[in-house]
Amino acid sequence: MELSALLTSAGINIGLCLLLFSLYSILRKQPSNKNVYFSRTLAQIQSRRHDPHWFERFVPSPSWILKAWELSDEEILAIGGLDSVVFVRTLVFCIRIFSIAAIVCMSLVLPLNYFGQEMEHKIISSESLEVFTTQNIKEGSRWWLWAHTLALYVISFSACILFYVENKSITKMRLAHVIGSSQNPSLFAVLVRGIPWSPEQSYSDTLQKFFMQYYPSTYLSHQMVYHSGKIQKLMRAAGQMYEMFSHHSVQPGCAPCDFCGRPNAFSILGTEPELLNKGKADFNIADLRARGKESAAAFVFFKTRFAAASTASALQSSNPMLWVTDLAPEPRDVYWPNLCIPYRQFWMRRIATIVATALLLFFFLFPVALVQGLANLEKLRQMFPFLKGILETCNICLLISDRRFVSQLVTGYLPPVTLVLFLYAVPPLMLLFSTMEGSISRSGRKKATCCKVLYFTIWNVFFVNLVSGTVITKLDNFPGLKELFNEQLFSEKFPTSLADKAVPALVKFFMTYVMTSGWTSLACELVQLYPLLCNFIFKFILGKKHGPFDVGWTFPFHTELPRVLLFGLIGFAFAILAPLILPLLLIFFSLAYLVYRNQILNVYVFEYDSGGRYWPIIQNTMIFSLVLGQIIAIGLFALKESPVCLGFTAVLMGCTILFNEYCRRRFHPVFNYIAAQVLIDMDQLDDPNRRSEIYGKLHSAYCQLECRSVGSSKTSFLGNHLMGERCTIHTVDSAPGLDSLHGPDWVDTLERVETSTS
Repeated sequence: MELSALLTSAGINIGLCLLLFSLYSILRKQPSNKNVYFSRTLAQIQSRRHDPHWFERFVPSPSWILKAWELSDEEILAIGGLDSVVFVRTLVFCIRIFSIAAIVCMSLVLPLNYFGQEMEHKIISSESLEVFTTQNIKEGSRWWLWAHTLALYVISFSACILFYVENKSITKMRLAHVIGSSQNPSLFAVLVRGIPWSPEQSYSDTLQKFFMQYYPSTYLSHQMVYHSGKIQKLMRAAGQMYEMFSHHSVQPGCAPCDFCGRPNAFSILGTEPELLNKGKADFNIADLRARGKESAAAFVFFKTRFAAASTASALQSSNPMLWVTDLAPEPRDVYWPNLCIPYRQFWMRRIATIVATALLLFFFLFPVALVQGLANLEKLRQMFPFLKGILETCNICLLISDRRFVSQLVTGYLPPVTLVLFLYAVPPLMLLFSTMEGSISRSGRKKATCCKVLYFTIWNVFFVNLVSGTVITKLDNFPGLKELFNEQLFSEKFPTSLADKAVPALVKFFMTYVMTSGWTSLACELVQLYPLLCNFIFKFILGKKHGPFDVGWTFPFHTELPRVLLFGLIGFAFAILAPLILPLLLIFFSLAYLVYRNQILNVYVFEYDSGGRYWPIIQNTMIFSLVLGQIIAIGLFALKESPVCLGFTAVLMGCTILFNEYCRRRFHPVFNYIAAQVLIDMDQLDDPNRRSEIYGKLHSAYCQLECRSVGSSKTSFLGNHLMGERCTIHTVDSAPGLDSLHGPDWVDTLERVETSTS
């Protein structure tokens, strides 16, 4: 692919980004879209008035960029928790390391790649992209490859130093997060599953007898988990109805119906305390126990935090399938539907999930092959002459006289767009697989989904594209597929062939992929196209005042974090092979830094937090990417006949692996466990009054069916902990400056009021 095809793709993506950014700066000012772009703010503030008639709402403005830039890490921690801080720090790390890589490689490596062979160069726009890669360096250029080795050393040492600094900083935040949540009920609770069944007594009596016998001094009480699937569905429906009616000023009483004249049933709604008391009376725990609705799972509460942690980490029985203990998730983090799953089914569910994931990986090979076929259209046209007629037909249908434009559009822009569209189906499937595995927490389910999407994306987007691209580029040299597989894929020269030809040749695809899946996807994330479309349909076509996105949604770590880590892998793999990709990645990470900070500030609601447990995944993936880049460099040096550079790179790879092992032992255990020293210190600092207050909240915090009001705010629907990824929105009846939410400054007023009430 020529550089002009890349410029065509860049022009299309830049135009789309500018259009979507401009649309966002206008649409965020429209009062009808406040539930799309200010979901988190409206979780605390309910606007009452607005004036839709003013001109400034339709003028693009960069004010959101300044507000996102001024947001500090402390504010992000207060708004989105430690997970959001870890995500933003990952973007900061990527900006720093790839800034260093871009400076070194663009000034040192790129000129050597361009002048690697004695040839007559064309105009820059007409040059092939291979001229700017290591494929243009002739064999035996040992001294020129020293520059690549030096650049690789600078990038690797800089990455390790930055990783060490980030590890120390995030570890301190993790410890501060644990100490700051000393009154969290989850520190006193243990989830027990696999309670043995007894025909003589209930699960509750069996559990109480067990813990009174073996933990008499630390056992406090317990809360059973019940089979209440139908009740949960009724509560979910009742919650949605309550959310719908809470927006209308319905007074208690009997108002006549407009159609039949009879009393309107929906007008006989009592006040909230009456509803809550009625809910408590209807969902009687004793009734559920009498009907045999107890499951073989329960939350057990202990008198101290250290006792709970010790019990959770110990093997309770000689049969590992019975009395299985884990630290309980936070109350808002509990994923109730999976607690009733018998523990003996988990291993079967995991095997079924692995098989389903493997099948999905296999079937996804066909879309990737299609994408690489579009990217290497010239090779396919030489092998299959009928494609030439199809392209000429496309030219006639589009009335385009310049045939090169269609070829550049198909090879430069269409392949990454096709791959992105196929990848949209992956996260929902992986979320379903993680749910089937039996995650006991919502954050754990999302973390497991993040790992699956990450592995799937790296395998299919990077490795399968490399192999399929290599196969397609070799089609014209072999008469049959059998000879191709025997001579290439199973040859000893295949790794060096990847390093010398396949990886540099595929840089054109990954450069367009960064612009399409990176730049344009960020613009779509900012505009929130799907929620915006649903909001438009519900409010302007169906005539409803409220849509499905009036309820806040949590941050999609399982989709956004794998995308960021994939671009990090692409950057490390192509840093010295094709430095032209580094500026494109820098633009992506810089835009992501602003866009995601804005989304954290205004859009997403954060009900639960894993405490920064995404960080070990991030570091392991980044170190893997760095080592992969070093392995590709070793293959390059072997092919270019530079054994000294190969030896130095092998030493560098060993040092990188040792550094990662040190970090895994020094920092990562803090994210998986809570130190006994910290727990004992918190137990000793508790005074009796505060300890009694915590004990009193344990049962209500982990009550499965009780309808609760939080603080002075009103819960927007009942049973909010059963709603999957939909989050509770609390509305404040009065707030300073709330009545001023009208006129041309309503967006600024909304943000100012949110700050004053937080």
